[in-house]
Amino acid sequence: MTGPELTVGRRVVDDVVRLAAYEVPGVARVSRGGPRWRTWLAGPPIVTRVAAGDVRVRVWVVARPGQSLVAVSRDVRLAVSAAVERLLGLRLESVTVTVDGVGG
Repeated sequence: MTGPELTVGRRVVDDVVRLAAYEVPGVARVSRGGPRWRTWLAGPPIVTRVAAGDVRVRVWVVARPGQSLVAVSRDVRLAVSAAVERLLGLRLESVTVTVDGVGG
């Protein structure tokens, strides 16, 4: 007899990624940078691929002014990795963080 199986939808993974990124103090918003029309053309700020329990994540953030962009991207990567693996029980294959702007 096997135990219950958990299926996690892509939108749930996106929400966990978004919340984890917002926990990083240097993140102003999870979004693509630039004007709103560019955001509309470029697509969503979080792209996830879930296959056989493995997850690939791409996330675009806008950093707060005066923050080290290297530190912000590293901290977002660590926060997303911890949240996906700990909260969802999925194996994270890769996390790509793009700091796409600086502003409030």
